[in-house]
Amino acid sequence: MKKSCVFFTLLIETSPQSIPLGAACVASAVKNDPRLKDKLDVKLVWLSKEDEAYIKAEKEGTVGKLIAHKIAEGSGSSKVDFACFSVYVWNHRESEDAAKILKENSPDCVTICGGPEVTANPLGMKGFDYTISGEGEKQNSDLLYKLLSKDETSVNPENREIAREELMSWCYPGPYLDGTVNPDDFQGGALWELSRGCPFKCSYCFESKGSKKVKYFPMEKIEKELELFRQKKVRQVFVLDPTYNADKKRALEILKLIAKKTPNTFYYFEARAEFIDREMAKAFTKIPCCLQFGLQSTNEKVLKNVNRTFDRQIFTRNIGFLNDAGVIFGFDLIFGLPGDNLSGFFNSVDFALKLYPNNLETFCLSVLPGTMLFDQAKDFGLVFQEKAPYRILSTPTFGKEDLAKAQDFSNACNYFYNDGRAVPWFMALCALLKMQPSVLIKEFLSWAMKKKTDLLCKTSFDGIQKTQLDFISDLLNQKGLNQYSAAVKSIVILNGAFSKITDGEKSVVVSLDYDPDDTASPMAQDIRQFVKYARRKKCRIRIKQDFSYDFIK
Repeated sequence: MKKSCVFFTLLIETSPQSIPLGAACVASAVKNDPRLKDKLDVKLVWLSKEDEAYIKAEKEGTVGKLIAHKIAEGSGSSKVDFACFSVYVWNHRESEDAAKILKENSPDCVTICGGPEVTANPLGMKGFDYTISGEGEKQNSDLLYKLLSKDETSVNPENREIAREELMSWCYPGPYLDGTVNPDDFQGGALWELSRGCPFKCSYCFESKGSKKVKYFPMEKIEKELELFRQKKVRQVFVLDPTYNADKKRALEILKLIAKKTPNTFYYFEARAEFIDREMAKAFTKIPCCLQFGLQSTNEKVLKNVNRTFDRQIFTRNIGFLNDAGVIFGFDLIFGLPGDNLSGFFNSVDFALKLYPNNLETFCLSVLPGTMLFDQAKDFGLVFQEKAPYRILSTPTFGKEDLAKAQDFSNACNYFYNDGRAVPWFMALCALLKMQPSVLIKEFLSWAMKKKTDLLCKTSFDGIQKTQLDFISDLLNQKGLNQYSAAVKSIVILNGAFSKITDGEKSVVVSLDYDPDDTASPMAQDIRQFVKYARRKKCRIRIKQDFSYDFIK
């Protein structure tokens, strides 16, 4: 009779970006291991922090009990023989609680944990029988085989050795191809792993202590997974490769395969700006996609502290290739880096927004156990949370109050610029007001606080746009620029309507004060010139899916 083996992970949210891929990969390897096929009944179980059951259990303080129940339920039997947890920053405590309850209910249950949090801090795991560091596919299979073979003499219950050098064996199909995980269960989305490892050593990243060697998945496997995505009509794919374009030849080859097999699927890539050229930029236009770049900071001294380099001229030039080609892209910035300060953070924001990113993600530094930065924290004078998510509390140059200001700014930027889809008109408004981008965001933050606007509340785009227009109207009035209010309003409204069409709405009706053709033209990038030369025309139009429009009487 087969023994039950359940792989579990607690997800941070319910979305295509939160597929339990790590646990699924290890479960798939165990399922396909010829030594274990006839001995184990392998199941993958997950729970989201956004599920009603989790929210209720959190209020009642019974999350561990809920997870233990889910694992037992998922085993399909009254007994769980092996429970394997995939542990991350956001589920460390909950996983420990569940493992403890499982052992109380069934003392013979073997609990195993692995994942990024375990690799980073194996000594920090409490209540598990075994910990697995590094890549888990082979190690987990070997451990289970030894336990089933009663070869416990070769099993060290205090296994803390990080095995980052372990090369993967690609003799198994993987979790998508063998049905371990199904994109249909995640809103038709997929996380797609193309490689492991990173050639860079950013000290705040888990890879900072790993090998610089990048291990690429076989092209044969990639083609088969693309074919599966085609068959299942997967709508969006998040590519798990921090430096997708580091190998130009391979990156271009995969883009051609994507265009051939899944031309209607939207892809999200992480890329490095230093590897972008005109050919690469053009290749990204062949598929629906967007790119995200980890800019992090524009201060070279700050970046040197975390083992990163930055060439302002090359970065600007290469991002220009993307703008010229019409590729959608965004940037990440971190506040609280060693040596940085609030002023420096705002300088980085100004540089980033002047390059017209589709989004700007700004977030607080976390000093993760197991990283090089964690080891250097005392040298840099970093004070951070002792438990997950290990966020910075203060640095010698970035105090507690300034970190709070940076977080408030981050919330305002996300609301006004990202969720407000402001990129088509944001810099034109800055030019009209003669303001740096960060100053405009700070003006909005100050206004929103006075109006008691909840910038963290989930609001419809129409609600955000109304807030934007109210703020802009008040600001233009304050600056004595009322003569531009109608023009700015028309530009904001029309571009917002275009974004709705891009998001899939069949038609959008809007009212404008200027001719639609002029409002949609490059003329709108200079609002002063626009008001001088554009045709004033009060009208109501219906915009269709092909972005053409009809006048409504």
